[in-house]
Amino acid sequence: MNQPLRILLIEDSEEDAELLLAEIRHGGFDPIHRRAETAAATLDALKSELWDVVICDYTMPQFSGLEALKIVRQHDPDLPFIINSGNIGEDIAVEAMRAGAHDYVMKSNLSRLIPAIERELRESQVRRMGRQAQRELEENEARFRAIVSNVPGVVFQLQKAGKGGYRFPYISEGSIQLLELTPAQLQDDSSLFCEQVVNGGAELRRLITESAATLEPFSWEGRIRVTSGDILKWIEIRMRPRTLGDNRVQWDGIMENISQRKHAESELLKSRQQLSALSAHLQKAKEIERTRIAREVHDDIGGNLTALKIDLLWLSNRLDRQRGDLIDKAHSLEHLVDRTMEITSRIARDLRPPLLELGLVAAIEWEASEFEKRMEIPCVVTCKSEDLAVDPDLGNAAFSVFREILTNISKHAAATKVEVELSTDDTMLTMKIIDNGRGMAHTDLLKKGSFGLRGMLERARNLGGEIRFEGKAGQGTTITAHLPLDPVTVPPEGFLPAGAT
Repeated sequence: MNQPLRILLIEDSEEDAELLLAEIRHGGFDPIHRRAETAAATLDALKSELWDVVICDYTMPQFSGLEALKIVRQHDPDLPFIINSGNIGEDIAVEAMRAGAHDYVMKSNLSRLIPAIERELRESQVRRMGRQAQRELEENEARFRAIVSNVPGVVFQLQKAGKGGYRFPYISEGSIQLLELTPAQLQDDSSLFCEQVVNGGAELRRLITESAATLEPFSWEGRIRVTSGDILKWIEIRMRPRTLGDNRVQWDGIMENISQRKHAESELLKSRQQLSALSAHLQKAKEIERTRIAREVHDDIGGNLTALKIDLLWLSNRLDRQRGDLIDKAHSLEHLVDRTMEITSRIARDLRPPLLELGLVAAIEWEASEFEKRMEIPCVVTCKSEDLAVDPDLGNAAFSVFREILTNISKHAAATKVEVELSTDDTMLTMKIIDNGRGMAHTDLLKKGSFGLRGMLERARNLGGEIRFEGKAGQGTTITAHLPLDPVTVPPEGFLPAGAT
């Protein structure tokens, strides 16, 4: 079966047209054609149908081949256009080729027609593909420029140039706003950017060198000083390397202004430091107040209760033995005073164990003993030294942390045994509490209402220490507190230490 071929014949002679069609059929094509003799008919044919090739006579009574060529080129510059004439000369043929005709075939030598058609069909396809690729390239470039123009910062490409030098093959217009340098300036002299970097150029070059060797992406943050107003800006550079065909390395990167982010981070850090200092100040004030209340409860209320009991005993001893009702009432009052004294003593111990005055080890051993009695869970304390001489603030903090940990164990761990290890070195107090309970996950720290655990972490952080939680489901939990022996806490601005005026 012959290959279909859509042909627009611009020919005034019907006989010549039939000869052309016969030659085309003989060459293996099945021509689908339309014949036009005027400019209007030619334009109508081009608009109404799609054609594979145009074969045009050069000389016609109402129309010329050059006029037809102009109409065809305006409609479709890639459509094959072959001139077929009986009396065209060499000069005219050259003129037609310069005007855009693809080939010419003499009517007296139609044997060249089929090869000319086949060649032009192939070249037409190549031209169309080339134009399509060019259009896609232009569309991609326009899309890229549109995206880059909306990217906050500078998009760039960097290549190594010569010994120790670099150049920018491409840099976006964002350099004008961020660096106050035009892309042309930076492409002509990349050192203009290096001159803006403040105290970080060596680090940036080192990262670039390492990236060239490992082909790993990297990021860098630093400050630059722009030309106008001597303004400092924080910038972040992210670069990803790739090798080119000649084994050179090129980085595709983006440069952003992060001054606002750095300012926000600085303000956040400052706010956290102030909150941390305030927390430490409030904690210390609370400890002072707890100590004061415990002392008043023990000394004043406890003393008054003791005096009251002595007076009751005095009265009881002087009552008439015949008045059993009065004697019973006196004994009832004595028991009430005894219970009140026990409650007062317990409240004072809960506020501040008096054994803290004797040292941290004694206080922890006492608390462990109380926990064991109350919960019926063995709690063994091991210490390498009988007396750990620590700062009072550190002792209070360590004891509060220990007490909070025991409270959490009693509420949540379902443990049957607790071990406590205390040790110090030249700079650090280490307290390790191990239980064999259900195990605590890290997510427990994030639960709503876990203020006790968070309070422990914050208190340790305020002293310059840390607390680590290690636990696995069903395998117990190990909590290790590392607290510096010389804690330093600074009260926040605007707050005075307790007792100050």
